[in-house]
Amino acid sequence: MVREITEDDRWLFAAGRHQGMHEILGCHLDATGATFRLWAPGAAWASVVGTFNNWKGNAHPLSSLGNGFWGTRIEGVQHGDAYKFQVTTTKYRSIDKADPFSVLMEKPPATASRAWDLAYEWGDSLWMGDRADGLATDEPVSIYELHLGSWRDHGQVSYREIAEPLAEYLIEQGFTHVEFLPLMEHPFYGSWGYQITGFFAPTARYGTPQDLMYLIDHLHQRGIGVILDWVPSHFPADQHGLALFDGTHLYEHPDPRRGYHPDWNSIIFNYDRGEVRSFLISSAYSWLDRYHADGLRVDAVASMLYLDYSRQPGQWLPNEEGGREHLGAIELFRQLNGSVRHSHPGVAMLAEESTSWPNVTGRPEQDSLGFHYKWDMGWMNDTLRFVRLDPLFRSHPDAHRLLTFRGLYAYSEDFLLPLSHDEVVYGKRSLFEKQWGNADQKAAGLRSLLGYMWTVPGKKLLFMGGEFGQVREWNHDSSLDWDLLDEPRHRQILDWVRALNGLLRREPALYREDATSSGFEWLEADDYPRSVFGYLRLAKGNRPVLVLLNFTPVTWSRYQVGVPPRGDWTILLSSDEGRFGGYNSVPSAAIASTGKPHQDQADSVMLNLPPLSATFLVPVSDEPPT
Repeated sequence: MVREITEDDRWLFAAGRHQGMHEILGCHLDATGATFRLWAPGAAWASVVGTFNNWKGNAHPLSSLGNGFWGTRIEGVQHGDAYKFQVTTTKYRSIDKADPFSVLMEKPPATASRAWDLAYEWGDSLWMGDRADGLATDEPVSIYELHLGSWRDHGQVSYREIAEPLAEYLIEQGFTHVEFLPLMEHPFYGSWGYQITGFFAPTARYGTPQDLMYLIDHLHQRGIGVILDWVPSHFPADQHGLALFDGTHLYEHPDPRRGYHPDWNSIIFNYDRGEVRSFLISSAYSWLDRYHADGLRVDAVASMLYLDYSRQPGQWLPNEEGGREHLGAIELFRQLNGSVRHSHPGVAMLAEESTSWPNVTGRPEQDSLGFHYKWDMGWMNDTLRFVRLDPLFRSHPDAHRLLTFRGLYAYSEDFLLPLSHDEVVYGKRSLFEKQWGNADQKAAGLRSLLGYMWTVPGKKLLFMGGEFGQVREWNHDSSLDWDLLDEPRHRQILDWVRALNGLLRREPALYREDATSSGFEWLEADDYPRSVFGYLRLAKGNRPVLVLLNFTPVTWSRYQVGVPPRGDWTILLSSDEGRFGGYNSVPSAAIASTGKPHQDQADSVMLNLPPLSATFLVPVSDEPPT
């Protein structure tokens, strides 16, 4: 039986601090029937309608439980039965609403909730016990971002059937985590899951809650972490959803200057209301507790933080202090992220935040929002601007600074470097097509871009298709173009990404000091005429990795770069190797140091830099890490 609502529950819910309202509200099955509970303080009357009473509105009325709560017990409700709450407003208008706390809804376009037993026997205890360091700043993190419906077999995808091939692919490619675009129920498939109506329900398009549990369980057992996109920033106005739920603005702000999102034609939660914050916090916890998610990527954080986000003067309401900061959203983030840090060690909260808001990451008690990572949207925009340029224009100081500017802020937050789905749609072109030149030059340019991404400080995120050079833009209505792997250049890009992931795992210098300036040292930051960049990645007690990037289609012969006084160096990996589609011009023998100081280093080496390449070297004297 579902537990009773206590006075503590009522207080915590109203205060915006309740983490488990999904254990109290909604439909809870037992051996003989189900208990239904609803929060609808503006309702004059409410009932449960469903397949078990032929959808008759007067068959099973709800009783008031005080503080806006309603409830009833119905015998004979069975696993799988469809239902809705019929809410009668104070104006005596009846509305059939899906359960806000529903654990499963009918497959769209149907909109009813379903009574469902969530029992599942997990097999990932070893993963759950050891995951505390999985997304830590001093661990290698390489995330594969994926839209489940269009990865493979579009139109025939299921959580359960995709588990094995997805796990095999991620293991083969060396990714540490997968991040799913929102899997919560959404009525419009073309929203990619970002217009959610079921904040506690996985979409029925791909199966049942247990099927999603099986997918995550299987990935965990194969050593892959799982991050879920979560969207507390807005919701659609569909009649069966949260909008005007009980005839009042229950979940949304009543003033459209705060309650309506002009960019997405959707409705904004009222973060100033404690019960709404508790609803969202409980939603987050349901994915962590019920589905063993290892992290939540929080969408559109900036739109929540700024009251004037995407609005002109006069189109927004200031806070009570006259400012543009949304104090309720700040409170939501600090409460949620602080409690997750305490209750779920090893789980990471990731912010898609695109502004200079200070202290997005860090502990809430240190006056931060409490996130573990922030998407570095500045790095993404600057980097993609650079690679779009003709190499002739890359050799300009302003263009060169697009890649060096990040050094001014790289350690102000704990960053994740995203090349995400948003960058390969709506005319922005695929990562492959953003590159300059003919097809072979585009492939080389993409390899050098990814080599740069994998060796600068910050955790890595790559959207599906980028790992093999998908040519056309992503289309959610079709699968990726896997037949491209029949062409050598695309198979070689895939091999390069696999090699980068392997290198990331093997070389602590590439990740151990991601969050501190001691892990990175520029060797060549100013050679804009040749579009060459050189830097060291460092980690105490581990061998350094020297990175050289040539972003022109020209070979630079006998290029001199300063190095620490460590003796000879050798090529660790290069995108110019023949197996990756390069010219195979990198030397296989050790490169002797010159004994000549250079670039504020005590020694230097000289080597040829292949065109459009990323080359990594290590000292010969250092044994490889165990």
